[in-house]
Amino acid sequence: MPRITSVRVIVTRPGRNFVTVKIETDEGIYGIGDATLNGRELAVASYLTDHVAPVLIGRDAHRIEDIWQYLYKGAYWRRGPVTMSAIAAIDMALWDIKGKVAGLPVYQLLGGASRDGCMVYGHANGSDVSETIERAQEYLEKGYKAVRLQSGVPGLKSTYGVSGERFYYEPAKGSLPEESFWSTSKYMRLVPELFQRGRDALGWDIHLLHDVHHRLTPIEAGRLGKDLEPYRLFWLEDATPAENQEAFRLIRQHTTTPLAVGEIFNSIWDAKQLIEEQLIDYIRATVVHAGGITHLRRIAALADLYQVRTGCHGATDLSPVTMAAALHFGLSVPNFGIQEYMVHTEETDAVFPHAYRFDQGLMHPGDAPGLGVDIDETLAAKYEYSRAYLPVNRLEDGTMFNW
Repeated sequence: MPRITSVRVIVTRPGRNFVTVKIETDEGIYGIGDATLNGRELAVASYLTDHVAPVLIGRDAHRIEDIWQYLYKGAYWRRGPVTMSAIAAIDMALWDIKGKVAGLPVYQLLGGASRDGCMVYGHANGSDVSETIERAQEYLEKGYKAVRLQSGVPGLKSTYGVSGERFYYEPAKGSLPEESFWSTSKYMRLVPELFQRGRDALGWDIHLLHDVHHRLTPIEAGRLGKDLEPYRLFWLEDATPAENQEAFRLIRQHTTTPLAVGEIFNSIWDAKQLIEEQLIDYIRATVVHAGGITHLRRIAALADLYQVRTGCHGATDLSPVTMAAALHFGLSVPNFGIQEYMVHTEETDAVFPHAYRFDQGLMHPGDAPGLGVDIDETLAAKYEYSRAYLPVNRLEDGTMFNW
């Protein structure tokens, strides 16, 4: 049995900040996991270095479930994004080790492939509707089967999901948070036009998605979902803040547009009512923020009982380690729905060489043993951490609001 001899935390910034855990064993096999928490990276790094690493030395690296329970129950203070991101990183690294010892890709250890590949969606964004549709057409040319449409809103200087980059969106920047301003009424007027023109230009053979980013009240979300019904969205994401899970019942009463939520969830308890009462269609919890592969499998298993499918978050704040883990997970679970995929920078890909691949709208994790992703520590050391924040949001009258 491989015994843990070292748990190291590597913080690097190849285009953006990432926190990576590397677990080494007495058999010379190591595994890596992602612990990145966007805008709060060093909080997780400290949690791992100061509180988690010391209790893992000497433990059997094969005892993944026992170590997960030890880190979750043993801390007494359960859940929360810092704790669960730290546990997730350890969990990923241990699955990576187990796969390498077995000589198998992780998805084979999870029961094997349930499909040939994981359908992914890209992000089409533009300063106006026309530019968004032009970029969506570029995704179609690349073979994507699903695209998220986000457009600048007339009268607002900045809009969530819109950036100067064509194929990815990175909102975390600056030494202090940027402040954005929001108008629900202006937004609600734009979105139906965006999808009407999107369907006219892109046709009906492409899945179209949209992210509200927690901006609406439940009744506003119900109205938007109803307005969008003619355009048959794949999903409407994060329509309202989900701390009050019951709020989604009100949305359900007013629209048949499929609903997705959960990228900021960190445990099964955040999604329990939403799943059991079938208030959502897709659960978006991700490997890195929801306790790793071990815990995300529990969420997926509960969701499967209620015909809720997965749709894991996959923005650039997740390193290639998490993307690999998400693809192994997605390839194996029976109720996979879709995987968000935002390409990383060339610098990031160089620091994290990986086996996963894209082909005609689908991604596959590859068949390398373990997760199939590594970290070039020499190259990573060249990119120093630099503090970065996600933006904050205010209404036009200055009232603090949801970003």
